[in-house]
Amino acid sequence: MDILKVGLILITGIVAGFMNTLGGGGSLLTLPMLIFLGLPAAVANGTNRIALIVQNVVAVGNFRKKGFFYPKLGLALGIPAVLGSFLGARIAINIQEELFQKILAIIMMVILVLILTRPEKKFLTKIEGENLSSTRLIIAMIVFFGVGIYGGFIQAGVGFIIITALALITGLSLVKINCLKVFIILMYIFSSFVIFIMNGKVDWILGFTLAAGNALGAYLGSNFAVNKGDRWIRVFIVISILLMSAKLLGWLDFS
Repeated sequence: MDILKVGLILITGIVAGFMNTLGGGGSLLTLPMLIFLGLPAAVANGTNRIALIVQNVVAVGNFRKKGFFYPKLGLALGIPAVLGSFLGARIAINIQEELFQKILAIIMMVILVLILTRPEKKFLTKIEGENLSSTRLIIAMIVFFGVGIYGGFIQAGVGFIIITALALITGLSLVKINCLKVFIILMYIFSSFVIFIMNGKVDWILGFTLAAGNALGAYLGSNFAVNKGDRWIRVFIVISILLMSAKLLGWLDFS
């Protein structure tokens, strides 16, 4: 294993963990970086999930210690997401390399728009209160089956989707939404990860290196001034996403 490659993955993991702590979107850096360093798209996709599992285990534990843990609602939404993730992971494993990279590039550009406009904040200000009627719960379960398909397939930027969906459908507070988000993601990320393992699509050394970087980045981000950090990290995100999308689409050659 190339020491330089491991070092780049570690640094990318640190930045991604920092990003995720301040807002989200870390996989928009880690997944393309794994591809750029020579991993096939499916292997990069599977490897990236090691860091995501570690990250969300820590997040769920922290929420639980602080008293924010809703297992019944989490399971009600997480089970459909798990079922969807099996389908999404199968698609990710079987899709052509070039097509996956183009889809990833397009998704990155869409997520960039969401990062810049932050529509979930607008939705949250319009919610009048919690509404967890049986009808809305059924709608949410159907939506999270789709979330699971997307998460099993590519995962990048799914946090924005979950926040917006829960805000519109349930009217829950942002704290409760984030608590449910990490719990649900942990459920379906683990199930989809099993599919990648069974098909030999995981690089364990790079995966655990990335996870270590994510953990360190999350620690640094939690100790960073949020207002200042948010401003600078957004500039970094915009530049990185534009460059990586151009590379994935074949418009730039970094070699």
